[in-house]
This record gives sequence, C-alpha cells and structure tokens, in this order.
Amino acid sequence: MLENSTPSPQRSQLDCQIRLMREADLPAYKQLRDGMLAGHPEAFTSDARTELLRDAESYRGRLSGGDGGANLFTLTAWLDGQLVGAISCEHEARVKVRHVAHIVGMMVSDGLHGRGVGRQLLQRALMLLEGEPVLELVTLSVTSSNLAAVRLYESCGFIRYGRLMGAIKLPDGRLVDKDLMSRRLR
Repeated sequence: MLENSTPSPQRSQLDCQIRLMREADLPAYKQLRDGMLAGHPEAFTSDARTELLRDAESYRGRLSGGDGGANLFTLTAWLDGQLVGAISCEHEARVKVRHVAHIVGMMVSDGLHGRGVGRQLLQRALMLLEGEPVLELVTLSVTSSNLAAVRLYESCGFIRYGRLMGAIKLPDGRLVDKDLMSRRLR
C-alpha cells in the first residue's frame, strides 16, 4: 500500500472500476508493479532490478486460483481505461493454516494517493475474503513509516500484532521495519 499522503477535504475521492485481474491485464499489471517497485523500494520485499527481468506472463500466478490455488485473487482498479491500483490475496492449502489469508502487493499509482483507490481495493478484497467460508483471518505487512497506509488498514479493522525490525534491507544499506497486522473475518 503506497498512500503516503492523507486525503485533504479539497481532494475528491475517485470512483474506480474494481475487478478481478484477467490474463489480458498482465502487461498493464507488470507496468504498474515495475513503476511501484522502482519508485518505492521501501514498500515492497521484491526488488525492482530483479522484477524488471520478468515478463508479463510470469505474473499469471496472480490470477484467481493461480499458483496452484495459493493465489485467491488479484483485484485491479481502473480509471479511464488505465490500471491505477492492485491488491492480491493468497493463502496456503496446509490444513492447519488454510483459514488464514494474506494480503500482498497493494499498490496505487503515485498521482492518486489519498483519493480512495486503496480503500476501494481493500474493501472489495475484504468482501471477497468474507465470502470464503473456510477463511477466518487475514494478515498483511506494511512499511511502518507509511502512516497513511497504516491508518487505512486500521480504519478497516486491522490491528498491529507485531513489528519486524529491519525487515527490508535497501541497496543503500538502510533497514526498513514492517508492521504485521491482522483482521478477523468472522
């Protein structure tokens, strides 16, 4: 989640089309992801240089039911025919933890932070997760210094249960902490 600015009263909230990612969306998804990784290295565990080498087809596992069923879905946000945001949800098939889902890869185009795109994606993802009878809990990690994202997650019912100090080591040697958050689905 990359919303580093707080919404101001003057900024209108956008009404995006939120839908499941389709195979035809993979090139746009790669373009958005590559831009986010390059512009916000502190926000993602993946690094831009490695991910640039991947082709769009390599993200096929992010489609609903992809990666052997580990990826529940990826939602995309579209505004005027442009992909402006995405969020993925995953889970494991192991019996003892299959009731837990994980939100990963939340991203919103830079020019749209604080305009409600991230909230729309998150709310739709939570609605879909709540519709899965086996799921009871959803987790995520967020860069601790990304206060706007932390506030968004808290406003949607997530609570911080820990902090992973030095979770990400940037190329310049800086360490970035991640807050670990969860929300009950039922």
